[in-house]
Amino acid sequence: MSLRFAYNTNGTAHHRIEDAIRLIKDAGYDGVALTLDIHHLDPFADNWVIEADCIASILNRLGLGSVIETGARFLLDPTAKHEPTLVTADAAGRARRVDFLKRSIEIGRILNSEAVSFWAGVPKSGVHRDEARGWLAEGLREVADFAAEKGIVAALEPEPGMLIETLDDFAGLDVPGLSLALDTGHCLVTQERDPAAAVREFAPRLGTVAIEDMKRGEHIHLPFGEGDMDVPAVLDALDAVAFPKLVCVELSRDSHRADVMVGQALEYLRTCRRPGAGLPPPETPARETAIPGLPHP
Repeated sequence: MSLRFAYNTNGTAHHRIEDAIRLIKDAGYDGVALTLDIHHLDPFADNWVIEADCIASILNRLGLGSVIETGARFLLDPTAKHEPTLVTADAAGRARRVDFLKRSIEIGRILNSEAVSFWAGVPKSGVHRDEARGWLAEGLREVADFAAEKGIVAALEPEPGMLIETLDDFAGLDVPGLSLALDTGHCLVTQERDPAAAVREFAPRLGTVAIEDMKRGEHIHLPFGEGDMDVPAVLDALDAVAFPKLVCVELSRDSHRADVMVGQALEYLRTCRRPGAGLPPPETPARETAIPGLPHP
């Protein structure tokens, strides 16, 4: 079984969503990791159902799978990055985050997505961690129950600096039905586990997997070949556990050169396990026949 790859649209922020999907398809990916945002299927827009139906139709016509990502920076609060969260002191803020995650799950159902990925949040100064953990558990159970009702995989991503930061933090949660969103690069940041070992250890609970390069101790998403990630070892581990879902490339800092990076990243993933393989130059993919209703650059 061959691994299946997707590209995260937070790395195509300067493209219209239809153009981003086409770029990803033309490069040869199997799916799209769709980060819901103001310019990429705004879940709070009045026409969000119509937009979701349209994107679902495009993905179906192109034969692409999907994962829903919820890490947009200013979608909920234009004045505070990533706020409010599941551990925000204000109850109304936490409820807004839960409502957003539920809407994301509804969109995932429309798109027939493999999973909806989300994270815990950072407790602010003055918030006791035990209290934050209580808020988090309450929110996670509500979201996981809603996802189960809709037939969608809810996957929590341990994120450096957040309340749930490590895989041990995730393993300590008692939330039935909650899967793991494993960003293999984060293992290098926290230095808790070897990324390939993490894949093997948590294989039964994997809801979705992200991959990119990173340097040890630095939470900066890097193109492949620029960090410390042993990418071939991670891919070998995913093969060994027969991971059937999308492996999502997340290069959120490279939207300004998405025209190059989308194709180059996939070429690296496809060739890096060959003897003597390096980072090949990106190839210009062949154009496909335009699909009605989908702008073609």
